[in-house]
Amino acid sequence: MSATGLEVFDRTLQTTNIWLDEVMEAVGPDRKLAWHVLGAVLRTLRDRLPPTLAAHLGEQLPLLVRGAYYEHFAPAHAPLRLDTEYEFLSHVEAECGCARPINLRRAVRIVLGVVDEHTSPGMTDKLRRALPHHVRPLWPEPEDVGGDAAD
Repeated sequence: MSATGLEVFDRTLQTTNIWLDEVMEAVGPDRKLAWHVLGAVLRTLRDRLPPTLAAHLGEQLPLLVRGAYYEHFAPAHAPLRLDTEYEFLSHVEAECGCARPINLRRAVRIVLGVVDEHTSPGMTDKLRRALPHHVRPLWPEPEDVGGDAAD
């Protein structure tokens, strides 16, 4: 039986919970924190991408996640100059406003791995190529996702 009465809502709730479960591997069993980290990483990625590529990524996100992704989107100001890993991580941290300390680099890598796992083939390559050289190492290799990668 449907939880909401609408299949589209049930499906996005289920998919969003799968994404959050994967993010909780990095931030611990705090679903609210996982939601904030997921949104912060996706918005930072969005703001660093050319608007057209950001829109292509947005099309592939679950409906609920897409709402968080597009929050405060200003395509006229994109892409932001986040040219180093430090700048990218600092922007994520500011977006997140995490209530407790987390391994931010690992959390970013987990979220990017979730994006890789749940978007169409080839999207990761396009996204990775759109990022500056010094930010690309944040994108995990497939064998790093979901395991106990040493970050």
